[in-house]
Amino acid sequence: MIKNPAADNRLVWLDVIRCVAMLMVIGVHCIDPFYISPTMRAIPEYTHWAAVYGSLFRPSVPLFVMMTGLLLLPVKEQPLGTFYKKRIFRVLFPFLIWSVLYSMFPWFTGVLGLPKEIIGDFFCYTQGHESQNLMDSLKDVAMIPFNFSHKENHMWYIYLLIGLYLYMPFFSGWIGKNNRKTQQAFLLIWVISLFIPYLREYVSNWLFDRDGYLFGTDTWNEFGMFYYFAGFIGFLLLGHYVKEGNNWSLPKTLLICAVMFIAGYYITYTGFSTTAENPNATETEMELYFTFCSPNVLLLTLSMFLLLQKAVINNPIVIKALANMTKCGFGIYMVHYFLVGPFFLLIGPSSLPIPLQVPLMAVLIFLCSWAFTALVYKIAPKKAHIIMG
Repeated sequence: MIKNPAADNRLVWLDVIRCVAMLMVIGVHCIDPFYISPTMRAIPEYTHWAAVYGSLFRPSVPLFVMMTGLLLLPVKEQPLGTFYKKRIFRVLFPFLIWSVLYSMFPWFTGVLGLPKEIIGDFFCYTQGHESQNLMDSLKDVAMIPFNFSHKENHMWYIYLLIGLYLYMPFFSGWIGKNNRKTQQAFLLIWVISLFIPYLREYVSNWLFDRDGYLFGTDTWNEFGMFYYFAGFIGFLLLGHYVKEGNNWSLPKTLLICAVMFIAGYYITYTGFSTTAENPNATETEMELYFTFCSPNVLLLTLSMFLLLQKAVINNPIVIKALANMTKCGFGIYMVHYFLVGPFFLLIGPSSLPIPLQVPLMAVLIFLCSWAFTALVYKIAPKKAHIIMG
């Protein structure tokens, strides 16, 4: 495992992965208007660049899950309640606070006398369904324990993260008792499960007209044969599995990772762009090749993770900045979705070429969110973790 002496044994390469993953997450949300907004989707150049950047940024969430597995497996905190209190409470309070703020935002715009269309400008998934009614906002607040609304789409990840935290102490016991060969067997079965989205679409739906039912699933049963090996749990174990790094030389790592990345990118880009050309494609069909738990996204994610593991940074200023970014990372995630719409309104209509709009928006949103989170930590260092995580 590569360590930088100047970082006092800090895994600086892990901070680099976190920084890249955060920029990718923000970049993914920056392209949402490109293919969600009916106006933008009607412009071929926007859908083209949505495919280009959307495919490039797909490793975002899986990278975060791999980092979680690398850092926390096997679970060391005992008893069970200690781990839950330390991990779940840290994300739960900021999640609740910011979910309420996102949910109440439409009502606030009405109180301020702003047109309801501004809600769709901020949150593209609400376009055509904007409401400034207080009761609608309160319904979204009441829904928070059960699911996110389209005004805080990014919060889906927090439900996933809490679920992983709940499961990790039990999964950790299995990891502690099994060697790497057993873990490899689990990962192999998990990789097979990654093909299910495509089998569901092209085999179950097209060939057999079975409404996506596979491997024993039907209207009365949603838990199929690969259910217990499927999902993000594989990325969690994969992060733990590769924590020791690889012994390949840098040229060999570059070659292998390049082949994996190109293969994953080609499948993701080709699949999404082909679907996007169909004006009648549903949102589910549009997202098929963007599915995180799919073989193409695995190739993208693993190639980036293995390559970035080789990163070596010795500049103390950069190391300090990355450490602060890591501290502010959860707050950046909470805040950034508020800024996506405004920055798109600012940069989208400009004369800046479309290929440059997404990177510029992502960097500016990242820096603004980071500055805001750091400011909160500066103003209230003892309370900031409750608000920002």
